[in-house]
Amino acid sequence: MLLFSCRPFPSPCLPIRRLLRCRCTYSPTSSAPYHESFARRMALAGIHPHHRIAVGVSGGPDSMALCVLAAAWKKAVEGGSGRKSEDKGSVSPGFVEGLLGVVVDHGLRLESAEEAQLVRARVHGMGVMCEIATCEWPNGRPNLGHLQEAACEMRYQKLLDICIKQQIGVLLIAHHSDDQAELFVLRLSRNSGVLGLAGTAFVSQLFAPNLKYDGHNFCRYGILLVRPMLEFSKNDTYKICQGSNHLWVEDPTNNSMQYARNRIRASLRCLSPDGAFQSELQKLIYACRLTRVCVSNACNMAIKQSVTTTEYGYAVIDLEKLDPQNVDDLCLSQYLACVLQFVSQRHRPIRGRAARLFMDYIRNTPCKGALTVAGCYLCAFPRSKSTKILVCCSADLMESFSGEMSYKCSYEEQPPPVPEIDHVALEACLYSNQFLQCSSIPFLSHKSSTDVLNRAKDLNIIGDFSLGKLLNLQTEEHQKFITTTEHKHEEQYLEKTSFPDVKVLCLWPGETCHFMSRFLITWNTLEAVPNGICSYDSQKGICQHCAVNQDGSLAVRHMFDTDWLFLAEVSRIHSVEENQNVSKVSSEKLKDDELLNHSNYLQLSATKALEVLRSIPASARRTLPVLTNSQGDILSIYPSIGFRWCPSLSIKAVFHPRVPLGGGYTSYL
Repeated sequence: MLLFSCRPFPSPCLPIRRLLRCRCTYSPTSSAPYHESFARRMALAGIHPHHRIAVGVSGGPDSMALCVLAAAWKKAVEGGSGRKSEDKGSVSPGFVEGLLGVVVDHGLRLESAEEAQLVRARVHGMGVMCEIATCEWPNGRPNLGHLQEAACEMRYQKLLDICIKQQIGVLLIAHHSDDQAELFVLRLSRNSGVLGLAGTAFVSQLFAPNLKYDGHNFCRYGILLVRPMLEFSKNDTYKICQGSNHLWVEDPTNNSMQYARNRIRASLRCLSPDGAFQSELQKLIYACRLTRVCVSNACNMAIKQSVTTTEYGYAVIDLEKLDPQNVDDLCLSQYLACVLQFVSQRHRPIRGRAARLFMDYIRNTPCKGALTVAGCYLCAFPRSKSTKILVCCSADLMESFSGEMSYKCSYEEQPPPVPEIDHVALEACLYSNQFLQCSSIPFLSHKSSTDVLNRAKDLNIIGDFSLGKLLNLQTEEHQKFITTTEHKHEEQYLEKTSFPDVKVLCLWPGETCHFMSRFLITWNTLEAVPNGICSYDSQKGICQHCAVNQDGSLAVRHMFDTDWLFLAEVSRIHSVEENQNVSKVSSEKLKDDELLNHSNYLQLSATKALEVLRSIPASARRTLPVLTNSQGDILSIYPSIGFRWCPSLSIKAVFHPRVPLGGGYTSYL
């Protein structure tokens, strides 16, 4: 028997949140299948009890059930043959080793702090260590229309930060099959194809938005985001909590018809009182996920065979190796999205007109002309007879987002990245490949949502009743969707020509920046260079030739076409007077022999840079980082190009994208 004890938390912002206290007799037999399924899913993800794991906890039945399962799974190997977690700090007696619950307090309601503390106490009661991460909103509370999206983004950022600080490589999230069903209908109403209908990934790699310092270098930090409860329903989570006699929190805002997912949730409940519709819907979702796994594997293989990346930040697609005419639309669209997202480092889906335009361009071999799409510029690679495609950042992206996508790196030392993530991903990938060899893939040739539904009916995955109800849900929610401010036109994926003022990032000696989330740059000055070129000023601590800003900083921007003309002019310097005109350094401060030596140095440096730049396609040159002073004088172009205004400038730069090609490991099995 369930006993409900409700205590209201008054809130001026959101509807009242109530606590449900549930008591029932614990039954190990009835709970055993849940624990067995959880252990099987964790093994499928390549995760074992000795791994250090965090659990995102909201206090609802889903996350509380996940805590129950994770704690029991960890405890099952304590004292047995399973390895224990490595010692990463003291663990209080009575707590499960290597398991951390994380409660995110969004701070959007007055009582949220009290609720977070209550949830933490309950997680502690399970024998699981728990932390509270409090969100801050420096720009004010998000607008109601974007509240859920902003809260979700902030939540994952806080969870990621704690995992990095605690050197935890695996984060568990309590998404279940009902969530997948809601997402399926939501994306169906947006006319998503089979890849979107596959829902959220079982395992995905989540990368930190900024590179972090491990004490020696700036590194790419990431964790594995795992959803081990996708086989469980919402009712299953209640049973798990009841079976272990644990309390949970219910949020009445989940019943608000203001949000699309809540409307869909209510409709699905009405459609499936006996569970038949839900059962068929889960089979359909599984078929979509199986298709996505197949497409992702084919995409990854094609990338390895046909894509070359360079130290200058652009990619080259070999059309002869890719053979795009014989690649299915699904695989080709996924392949092209991966390449574009890597080059631009903007991880947005490529849909509709933009995706079709890109595929037509690639298949129209030999490629002629150029295409600008999704932040990238594409054209035939020089001297390849149009058998290769150059993909680099577009001028629009560099002009519009250089300030937004560039940042100074913090030297706050972090624990080194968890090395076992790669091993976990490799183990899971091997299982995935073996599984696909004996599986039938249903939707490879079916792109639109309507095609997928009709094909599912033909394969008896769903019946007439389910097909009709899904089409009705699609129509109803689509009509509500197109009348809201959520609607975005496909044309947003096509680049528009606009050139706002260039935003630059100022960098002081010893600082490091991540330019466009692609190039890692740092610079400094050498105290003395006894080469007869530099004229060191001991008071300013720099060479008088360097011409840095008065505050000692340099600005970072991307290369302009006029920079090429500047190098050509410098390479033709033949006299001290010409050097004075270019360098703007007064001959009264410097001796003629120093100016002559500097003239020769500049000429050789510019000549070398021009030779290197000639080997780089003109469109790709524009994406290279350039260091200038406030007057716009160029002091260095991407160091491997070879141009420096003065040898006393020590400049280091390397192509280090925030997210690797392919976006990291992902599994939908």
